[in-house]
Amino acid sequence: MRQSTVPWWRWRAHVRSALHMFGDPTFQRECWLPGRPEYGTITDAVYRLVGDSWLDRWSARTYIGCLFVDDDEAAAVDAAVVEILAVLHEIGEDAPAPAYLTHARWPQVVGASRAAHVALAKTDEDDPDASPDSLDVLRIRTGGR
Repeated sequence: MRQSTVPWWRWRAHVRSALHMFGDPTFQRECWLPGRPEYGTITDAVYRLVGDSWLDRWSARTYIGCLFVDDDEAAAVDAAVVEILAVLHEIGEDAPAPAYLTHARWPQVVGASRAAHVALAKTDEDDPDASPDSLDVLRIRTGGR
C-alpha cells in the first residue's frame, strides 16, 4: 500500500484490512471459520474498521482528504459499514464466525465490502485479489499500531 495516498495512511491500512477480510468469502472459510489466530476474529475486523475512525458514528465523507481520496471511496466504505454493522447489531459482538457467515444478510456484507476494498486498493495501486495480510504483517506495515 502506498503511504502517500492520504495523510492518515495507517488508519487507511486498518480500514482496508477489515474491508478486505469482509469482502473475501474464501478468506472467511479458510481463516475465520477455523479460527486462525494470525488473522483475528470478525470482532477484531470490526474494530479495525470503526474503532479509531468512528465510521460507525460518522460518514466516511467526513474523512475525505485524510483517510479517503474522494466521494466514491467514501460512499463505498459507508455502504459496507452499514451492512457490517446491521449484521453485528443483530447477532452481537462475540458470536462464533458461523453465526455471521450464515446470516441472511451476509452476502450483502461481502458484496459491499468487496466493492469498497477494490475501490481503495485501486487508488493505492494494489492488487485487490491478493490474499489479506495477517495481523502481524499489518502491524509491521503500520509501525506497530
